[in-house]
Amino acid sequence: MVKLAKPHHERHRTAHIGWMRASVLGANDGLISTSSLLIGMAAANATPQVILITGIAGLTAGALSMAAGEYVSVSSQADTEAADMAKERHELEHSPEAELLELTHIYVQRGLDKGLAHQVAEQLTAHDALGTHLRDELGIHESLAARPVQAALASAAAFSVGALPPILLAWLWRGSSLSLAIGVVTLVLLALLGALAGRLGGASMTRGAVRVLFWGAMAMAATGLIGRLFGVAAA
Repeated sequence: MVKLAKPHHERHRTAHIGWMRASVLGANDGLISTSSLLIGMAAANATPQVILITGIAGLTAGALSMAAGEYVSVSSQADTEAADMAKERHELEHSPEAELLELTHIYVQRGLDKGLAHQVAEQLTAHDALGTHLRDELGIHESLAARPVQAALASAAAFSVGALPPILLAWLWRGSSLSLAIGVVTLVLLALLGALAGRLGGASMTRGAVRVLFWGAMAMAATGLIGRLFGVAAA
């Protein structure tokens, strides 16, 4: 009698790379775009009230835009997955032998000899034919299935969280150098987000921080310059 070993559970970064990417992207986008917008308005000598309203409007528009974009994108993926599932279900009902041979060929290509591949294909087909074909033929996994509403809400929430720090700073700041304060706080937060993304993804924390710092600094410098040019023109 063969003694079965206990299951060995391992945690892999690929299991959470999807939500991690969306969360970090949304937070970075909210932080960079809102900070850049406020810096541009401050450089144009806008009043504190106008700056604050601009930030709130930017947060609202950005969060809704992120939600809409993510919903449409993931909905398209879900539609494709549903169409593939329907097609595979039809083929299993009308051509089971051909589908079994197709599954056998997949396992042969992965390194099994033909006899063992056929045996594995038969057993997995008997257990869950549709799930086996979706996973091994089409690469559709239940844990990675498209969820449009969840993706939309997560993106909107991540963007809002990223946009809040510069808005709160614009609301509470009483000094004269609002642009500088927002810039410094934003760069610090971007460095932390970049380092966290690198850490969770198994990459260099320094490299992750430097990448996002570069693009964040470029965006804020560009909008600050535009605000200063138009502010001088308006004067």
